[in-house]
Amino acid sequence: MSVNTFIQRHHHLTLNVGTAQEDYDFHTQILGLKSVKKTALYDGDKPVYHFYYGNDTGAESTLITCFPFRQLGRKGRKGTGQIKAIALSVPVSSLPFWARHLGEHGFAVSEAERFGEKLLKLQHPCGIEYELVGIADDVRRPYSNGKIPSEYGIRGTHGITVSVRDAENSEGFMHNGWNGHMRRTDGAYIRYEVGTGGSGTVVDFLCEPDVPQGSWEYGEGVVHHCAFQVESLDVQSQVKFHLEGMGYTDVSERKDRGYFDSVYVRTPGGALFEATVSKPEGFLVDEPFDQLGRSLQVPPFFADRKAELVGFLEPLRY
Repeated sequence: MSVNTFIQRHHHLTLNVGTAQEDYDFHTQILGLKSVKKTALYDGDKPVYHFYYGNDTGAESTLITCFPFRQLGRKGRKGTGQIKAIALSVPVSSLPFWARHLGEHGFAVSEAERFGEKLLKLQHPCGIEYELVGIADDVRRPYSNGKIPSEYGIRGTHGITVSVRDAENSEGFMHNGWNGHMRRTDGAYIRYEVGTGGSGTVVDFLCEPDVPQGSWEYGEGVVHHCAFQVESLDVQSQVKFHLEGMGYTDVSERKDRGYFDSVYVRTPGGALFEATVSKPEGFLVDEPFDQLGRSLQVPPFFADRKAELVGFLEPLRY
């Protein structure tokens, strides 16, 4: 397999958010996504929820995952060198529905167009920028039993916008290291698509030379990383060796995240990317399909502290 085909599409987007309840309600009640998994963050010694939202099975490229950090009092700082906004795919015919639906629930919505795509802009309750992009031919299946009628439902991720002070080094990384192609520009935006292209593969860079550097650590109000699907652990290893051979030494060892295996790289523009391989069982490894996302699944690191963890985490109504 050529290095130019390693990266297939988005796997998931991971956000640092505010309270558990406002995040859960926003994604399941307002956006109509399924709660695919409730577990805890694997890194560090302080327990934090880790929520997964997506379609019926939590298929790759339908997933948003969230860490609610307000309980620990950790705040992020917006700026360049991080993912500025996330975009989700909806049927283009559904945009009027979404504008009305969001407005009725108190969300400020504005219309925009980029690269010929019509979109709605809004904010997560913690301030992270969201976009709903109208796509005519996205065949991914939305969550079928949610609050939103399936004909209007979110199909999955569409793209991310990465804020950078200077795009030159990011362009080299995307072209030579992350198989980005179909390079196009629209004003200050530079667009790449990975894999076969289309919705769920988009990476936009926005040049903002006068904006200060944002934070990279865990903290409320910023996107933590974007994960991209690769085919197998062998391919994931090849991605790691390829990047290290290019001189990108800030590439992690493989980390077992329970439902997938991850290798992370800090891109030259500052955003954190991940090459991800799903476990064969996916989210069914610890819950049957009809129970997905209904109860808290404790990761092995916290297994002997389950009662303590449950007692510490915010109460959650669902």
